[in-house]
Amino acid sequence: MADIIEGVKPTRMQLLEIRRKRKLAQNGHKLLSEKRDALIAEFFKIIDVRNKLRKKVEEELKEGFSSLIDAEMIMGRTNVIDVARQMNGFGDVKTTTMNIMGVLTPQMELQLNENVEYGFLTTSAKLDEATLKFRKILNDIVKLAEIEGTIEDLAMEIEKTKRRVNALEHIFIPRFHATEKYIELVLDEREREDFFRRKRIKSILAARGNA
Repeated sequence: MADIIEGVKPTRMQLLEIRRKRKLAQNGHKLLSEKRDALIAEFFKIIDVRNKLRKKVEEELKEGFSSLIDAEMIMGRTNVIDVARQMNGFGDVKTTTMNIMGVLTPQMELQLNENVEYGFLTTSAKLDEATLKFRKILNDIVKLAEIEGTIEDLAMEIEKTKRRVNALEHIFIPRFHATEKYIELVLDEREREDFFRRKRIKSILAARGNA
C-alpha cells in the first residue's frame, strides 16, 4: 500500500483538497501519456526518414570519393590539395528552431556560396566531377545533421515525459488515493463514535426521564 502524505490532517476540508489534487494528477497523467505516445510515434517516423537519408548520403559519398580518387590518380594528391586550398568556402549554415509538440528542434538551411571557383586549365575533369558531387551532397549532410539533432532532442523529451508519467502513476496518484482512504476511514470512525455517543446519551436521558 502506498504511503500517505505526511502532515495531512483528517478533516473534510483536507479530504476535498486531496480529491482535487488527485483528479489534477490523473488528468495530468492522461495528458502526459498522450504526449509521450505522440512523441514516440513522431520519433520513430523521423528515425525512418533519417535511415533512408543516411543510406542516400553514404552512397553519394562513395561516388564523390570515387571521383576524388580518380582525380588524385590523374593529377597527384599534392596538386589536388593545392587546388582545394585555393578554393573559397562552400558557404554557411543558417540555424533556427522548430516547435514539435513543445520541443524546440534544430532547423538548418545551407546557404551555398555560388562563387566557388578554381583554375580549370590545370585540373582534371574528374576533380570537377568530384567537386560537383560533394557540393550536391552538402544539402543532404546538413539535413541529416538537422534530423540527428531533432532525434536527440525528442529522445530527451520522451525520457523526461516517461519519468513524469511514471512518477504520477506509481508515486503521486497512489499516495493521493491512500491519503484519501485514510481520511475517509478516520472521518467514518469519528462519525461512528459520535453516533454511539449520541445514542448512549439519548439512552441515559431516557432512563433518567423514566426514573
